[in-house]
Amino acid sequence: MSFISILLIAFAMSTDAFAVAVGKGISAQDHRFSHALKTGLLFGVIEGITPVIGWLLGLGTSHFIAEWDHWVAFTVLSLLGLRMCWAGFNEEVCEVESDTPAVAQPVWMLCLSAVATSIDALAVGVSLAFVEVNIAVAAVAIGCATTIMVTIGMLLGKKLGCVIGQRAEAVGGIVLIIIGSVILYEHMSGAA
Repeated sequence: MSFISILLIAFAMSTDAFAVAVGKGISAQDHRFSHALKTGLLFGVIEGITPVIGWLLGLGTSHFIAEWDHWVAFTVLSLLGLRMCWAGFNEEVCEVESDTPAVAQPVWMLCLSAVATSIDALAVGVSLAFVEVNIAVAAVAIGCATTIMVTIGMLLGKKLGCVIGQRAEAVGGIVLIIIGSVILYEHMSGAA
């Protein structure tokens, strides 16, 4: 897998965390860069760890499905992409949080939000076990992209509004579908 594909996956994985961060930024009273960066780092670390866990799970099962690994990668990435597109265009997904400032939220609540947005990164990690990829590079790229996107989302939440965050998630979904299709195409054209 090329470095460009890894970067595209990294930013696609960060779009749901970006959407959550925009929502938190809308309701936050503290818009300091240091607070946004701390939140971004928390989300980035968790989002960077989950694809490694998924990759290890996928590695354990890859020998059982070696003949269909390209189809598994295509299916997982496409289904995640479709879910992200649906969420990005669904009007009801965009919720503004309560008036409680994000600063007042306990760290464990932010961790739960980060884990919830990283479940798809776990599934992507499983699919990465079936293609040639350096998981350390992919995990660092996903973690860094998420840190950047969450920090920006927190800072620009009030200005961007929740709809922009949702649309970014839809774009991330489209990118995942394209990458899954490229993986399938490369395998099928190599087999022909």
